[in-house]
Amino acid sequence: MNVLDSFSLKDKVALLTGGAGLYGRQITEALAEAGATTVIASRNLAELEKVAKELRAAGGDVTALQLDLAEEASIHALVAEIERRWGRLDVLVNNAVTRCACADWDLPMETFDQSLRINASALFCLTRLAAEVMKRHQTGSIINIGSYMGVRGPDPLNYVGTDMMKTPSPIYFFEKGGMVNFTRFAASVLGSFGIRVNAIHPGGFFNHQPEAFVKNYSANTMLGRLANDSDLKGVVVFLASDASAYLTGTNIPVDGGYTAK
Repeated sequence: MNVLDSFSLKDKVALLTGGAGLYGRQITEALAEAGATTVIASRNLAELEKVAKELRAAGGDVTALQLDLAEEASIHALVAEIERRWGRLDVLVNNAVTRCACADWDLPMETFDQSLRINASALFCLTRLAAEVMKRHQTGSIINIGSYMGVRGPDPLNYVGTDMMKTPSPIYFFEKGGMVNFTRFAASVLGSFGIRVNAIHPGGFFNHQPEAFVKNYSANTMLGRLANDSDLKGVVVFLASDASAYLTGTNIPVDGGYTAK
């Protein structure tokens, strides 16, 4: 196979949780532009359908479906619907995440439990169900979207001159840190079925934060900037495609060198 052809996602069916957010939109674009039959799923079906309609107009094959990660029945129904419509699932991108009202450490356990249900328990459930479909074809790629916050602690110097971080919550760091080793776990148990599991850990994303934060954070990267709305597209296509056929169990920082300093 020609090396450029190995990056194609033609004839592959890909499921992306989320699809209209900061990361989701560019990941949806990447999968569709590489030729995948792309399914985006979340609770906000109206917003997803706007993205799907726009990308279909540009020639992409994008379908928006309903998914509530807090409800196990909804996860089962989504995977069953994908198999009913397309008969296979080749790529799963675990991207959707809930940001519960966890702005502090001093919170009731039930508040953290709400976040863990979606960002941990639902991750386990969807990955397992998707893998069962992939096993029937003895191939598949699962991509977990983590965060640089899952591989290092918060740096107070990034927030000097802002009011962005007062007392940080441990939950996001805990969940994204757990995704690092969940990726290794899933790669280990699914490798014999030809299913690869990898994670990417994006760095700070430019979203019109206070000027002081942008300056502080950018200075902590090797490339001198935050991530933009296309920086994840190439690595997602690489991991989803046959170009990465011998790559599994990896955790790849996509952070401009932030975690390497």
